[in-house]
Formats: sequence, structure tokens, C-alpha cells
Amino acid sequence: MSDILPQIAQALQRGDAPGVGAGVQEALDQGLSPRDILDKALVATMAVIGHKFKNNEMYMPEVMIAARAMNAGLEILDPILSRSGASARGKLLLGSVRGDLHDVGKNMVSMMFRGAGFKVIDLGVDVAEDKFVAAVHEHRPDVVGLSALLTMTLSSMETTLTALKYAGLRDRVVVLCGGAPVTEDFALRVGADGYAPDAASAVERALELMAQRRGEKWTE
Repeated sequence: MSDILPQIAQALQRGDAPGVGAGVQEALDQGLSPRDILDKALVATMAVIGHKFKNNEMYMPEVMIAARAMNAGLEILDPILSRSGASARGKLLLGSVRGDLHDVGKNMVSMMFRGAGFKVIDLGVDVAEDKFVAAVHEHRPDVVGLSALLTMTLSSMETTLTALKYAGLRDRVVVLCGGAPVTEDFALRVGADGYAPDAASAVERALELMAQRRGEKWTE
């Protein structure tokens, strides 16, 4: 039995992007399925890294390096999985809300969700409410992530949630808020489904809320 999957996992934990890319290609050459490579080597290892980050056994720079290494594997696997029609674990739409130009935390969330097997649509920074609404219409995500670092932009989270509600989209998606000034109480008060204090927790919370959600399903 090939030991290539543990080798990919070890390279990922080291943050060795060339090693991850080479390992993924070798695994494909050996006939392993892209889904097994994704789930058993990349997603499983990023879950371990996320757990270590939450427990202060790893720090953000190390996690960022690992996430970039993971992207080297995803760049190879994504086109193959798309051609095969393999479904992602879910779809995340995220952005920093109107007035906020900060993206470090948002980018970290994006990387962790990609590592967990999600398709991610990143709208960038300073995203107006109508742009969120249009993107939800277009992409039909499972989860919408609203990020803010500045206290003065927290009101944009509330107006974005209001815009989704008036567009008839709010009950179709899980909405998570995050960022330094955000709290669970604030997120729930403005109408979000929840809050995550860090990127690893955001993935866990999103999966939990997706399982619990009884809102309207996307239909053609």
C-alpha cells in the first residue's frame, strides 16, 4: 500500500508547498482518486492544523504557510474535481464589509475553508450590501461570511443582513460574522446565525449551522 498520503500530510504540516504539489501529482499518477487525496491528506491535515491553532500549538504565520502549501495541492486537484462533477463540501461567499479595507483575517478564513473542502468565492474588501446580495443570487452559497476589523464598520454588517432579508435571501444561507470587534452577542443581535473568534472555529461553526439549518433550499 502506498504511503504517499502520509507524505503529503507531512509536507503540508511543514508548509512545504513544492512537496505538497509533487506529492499530490504522484498520488494521482499512482491512481489514487482526487477525492481521497483531498479528504484524507489535505482536509484531514488542515483539520489537525486548525485544532493546533485553536490550542496555541501553532501560530498564524505557521498556519498561513501551511494554507499556502495546501493551495499547491488544490491547484492540481480543483480542475480534476470540477471536470468529474465532484461536489464540494459546501460553498462559502465572504468579504470584508463596506468601509473596511482589511483582509488578513478574511484571507485566513478563506484558506481554512478551502482546506476543509469548501468552494470559496471571495468578494474582497469594502464590499457594499448590494454586491453581497447580487453575489448570493449568482453563486447560491451555503454560508456567507462577513468580516470587519474596524468598530466603525460594524454597522455595515447589520445593513448587509438587512439587505439580504429584504431580497428574500436571508433564510437560504447561514451567515457568520467575524473580526476583532465582533462578539457573539453582536452577531446574533444584528441577525446573523453566529460568530467565530478565529478561522478554524469558523469552519467548525459553519458545518454545525449547516447541519442545523432548516431554511429554504436553493431551487431552480
